[in-house]
Amino acid sequence: MVSLSDFQRIGVGLVGFGLFFLLFGILLYFDSVLLAFGNLLFLSGLVFIIGFRRTFTFFFQRSKLKGTSFFFGGLIVVLMRWPILGMLLEAYGFISLFRSFFPVAFGFFGSLANIPLLSQLLRNMGDSGSMV
Repeated sequence: MVSLSDFQRIGVGLVGFGLFFLLFGILLYFDSVLLAFGNLLFLSGLVFIIGFRRTFTFFFQRSKLKGTSFFFGGLIVVLMRWPILGMLLEAYGFISLFRSFFPVAFGFFGSLANIPLLSQLLRNMGDSGSMV
């Protein structure tokens, strides 16, 4: 079990609320206030989890400047109340920033099939051929 400090626990909560507000803002037809609030909570939670210096060095690495500029540009566009364009820019920036993390995440999700109880559940779900 990974032990988290109090600041990291606060950061996990902020990231969770940020993702909730982002999802809720999308579900409510791209409500710009909820999207902006979700973005700010997500970024502040990231700072609480990994620290200000590591967050700054992550976003402003030379190889990730294009993704950072699109992500923060999308954040500014959302704050200017153009939510659909802003979220498209942010999504492109997010994909550019976390491109190297996706293979690790997909490998983790692929290894979930090796967990005994979960693998049996997945096998049983795949065997049912009827829709009823």
